[in-house]
Amino acid sequence: MKRVLVVDDDPTVSEVVAGYLGRAGFAVDVAADGPSAVAVATAQPPDLVVLDLMLPGMDGLEVCRRIRETGPLPVIMLTARGDEEDRVLGLEVGADDYVTKPFSPRELVLRVESVLRRAGTVAAAVRTVPASAALRTGPLALDPRARRATRRGEELALTTREFDLLEFFLRNPGRATSREELMRRVWGWEFGDLSTVTVHVRRLREKIEDDPARPRLIGTVWGVGYRFDGPGTEGADGAA
Repeated sequence: MKRVLVVDDDPTVSEVVAGYLGRAGFAVDVAADGPSAVAVATAQPPDLVVLDLMLPGMDGLEVCRRIRETGPLPVIMLTARGDEEDRVLGLEVGADDYVTKPFSPRELVLRVESVLRRAGTVAAAVRTVPASAALRTGPLALDPRARRATRRGEELALTTREFDLLEFFLRNPGRATSREELMRRVWGWEFGDLSTVTVHVRRLREKIEDDPARPRLIGTVWGVGYRFDGPGTEGADGAA
């Protein structure tokens, strides 16, 4: 049974979310503030955290940073604010998804299932990737087994989604891909806020492009989506 930690200072929200997750077959722990969330996650690491952004004692961004210090842990961020700046902040600290209040508890359960399914797929893929399957193009090198990416020999600080997105692009050079397809192939979602893809692409450009304002690697294909235009990618097989 997968364990989910729900962190929200509103007892009504926590009760409703915990109830829906419980009926979906998850074991659920609840915390009402930041320090308690960190303590619970440290004492008994969950499989996923549903984390409110605005919390007493310690905000959700700091909670996310602290619980991710020991390793990757899927996080779905909740907030009453839908501004892009808030989404960017959540994504920068490694949140896997972002849900704006008010939300449908049933949709949240689907998001939890999707994020966990994606996390399991990535873990299984890492275990089966051949040691020689590293991808290289121009200044970039990516090792799927080690979950490590470098640019001109220096390691890139990529979130889980940024790494998955870069791997997809490296495996599919020269191919125009819509945001909808990226959401399906990289996030494993059949639905969701497409601005999540936009934000991730922008953040990835800031880390791999010489001039993010004039990207040469990840190009925008107007009316379609994005295309990776880097030099020939060694090891790319056309599948992600």
